[in-house]
Amino acid sequence: MSKKDSLQVDHQRLAEAWARTLPTVLNASDRAEVVADEAEPNVLRVHIATAGRNNYSFDFKCTYVDSREVKVDLVDVERDGNTVDERTDIIQTLVDDYVRHIHECAQQLHAFTHS
Repeated sequence: MSKKDSLQVDHQRLAEAWARTLPTVLNASDRAEVVADEAEPNVLRVHIATAGRNNYSFDFKCTYVDSREVKVDLVDVERDGNTVDERTDIIQTLVDDYVRHIHECAQQLHAFTHS
């Protein structure tokens, strides 16, 4: 990553922008929380709680590779506060959906991150 293309935005302001934008690309009943990673300035921690009776929650690590591209890693999936096997079809479908939404959010914030 060249110095010119590295992320040059204050990571607290970036987390706030994500916290405002991510809910606009998620299902209306899902809840999202975004916080800046304290150890890595190019990383955001994303927590998404699903709506409905399943009570799933997902934790993702969102790493800015450069000022435009994000790498999204699943950290944990829980149901009613207990860790669950993320390899099931329903969980994989939800994870794929949320990863896509996280990338959509990053795209919407290009003007903010690539200024």
